[in-house]
Amino acid sequence: MSNLPCCPKCNSAYTYEDGGQYVCPECSHEWSTASEEAVEDRRVWKDAFGNELKDGDSVTVIKDLQVKGSSSVVKVGTKVKNIRLVDGDHDIDCKIEGFGSMQLKSQYIKKV
Repeated sequence: MSNLPCCPKCNSAYTYEDGGQYVCPECSHEWSTASEEAVEDRRVWKDAFGNELKDGDSVTVIKDLQVKGSSSVVKVGTKVKNIRLVDGDHDIDCKIEGFGSMQLKSQYIKKV
């Protein structure tokens, strides 16, 4: 069995080496053998103004947000402490006082 890495794009195990590159026959993705350590793409979360977000940051809501399933609204300027970043459409898990646990989109918040 070979020790070639799986394809970083489609996770296929059928990769092969061609010169100085790895090639995936299933999705045709090619990447350098020198960048094997850099294959792990780290996602970077950014707020509406391009500031990088990290777990535990405090943020402020920049737009009135309608709470789904309720007539309540999270108002502009609401401060949210200790956020947690997750993958998905709503990429921030948090607790907002008066509302409880919810998920927000990073495009509607600003890092404090």
